[in-house]
Amino acid sequence: MNKPLQIGITGGIGSGKSTIARIFQLLGIPVYDADSHAKVVMVQNGNLKKAIIANFGENAYLADGSLNRRFLAEQVFSDSEKTKLINSLVHPAVAQDYEQWLAHQENVPYVIREAALMIEAGAYRSLDKLIVVTAPEELRLQRIRTRDPQRSKDEIKGIMARQMPQEEKLKFADFVIYNDEKHSLIEQVWNLHQKFCKNF
Repeated sequence: MNKPLQIGITGGIGSGKSTIARIFQLLGIPVYDADSHAKVVMVQNGNLKKAIIANFGENAYLADGSLNRRFLAEQVFSDSEKTKLINSLVHPAVAQDYEQWLAHQENVPYVIREAALMIEAGAYRSLDKLIVVTAPEELRLQRIRTRDPQRSKDEIKGIMARQMPQEEKLKFADFVIYNDEKHSLIEQVWNLHQKFCKNF
């Protein structure tokens, strides 16, 4: 049995990664959303949970066992060392979870792995191809403000500043999708889909 091609999708906050991933999903392609899976793994993986509590304290989880996302966000928001620390704990556990998920994907030409920190975490190295989604900063800002009205403009700009700049990300791209409201997303995804299905 042929192993499916592994295609990564990444891009800065507000670039529209999830929208692109959904279009691939509509074409029948399995999508692994690393950020959503990370939230589940942080609750269900006992060893990871212990490591998070050991490093961030009991407050990292709420009384019902769910993740105290606000507390953790406050912990790592302005501290790059703590951001590195949480990533070093979570990324290996998510990589393991992805491998288990991948083992169940059969009879598909390719799978999509979507993650915000795919390049930063080095996860792109284990994939066959990488798609970087790009969009102008103003448009990204606008999208996040609509999606997360609780976030201030400064908070969003702070997140953007801590992420790898788009220009840097593009250096790692095998393919680029322009989500700038000038290019057709469906057309761009369809062209890539045909390319990835070629040898199936």
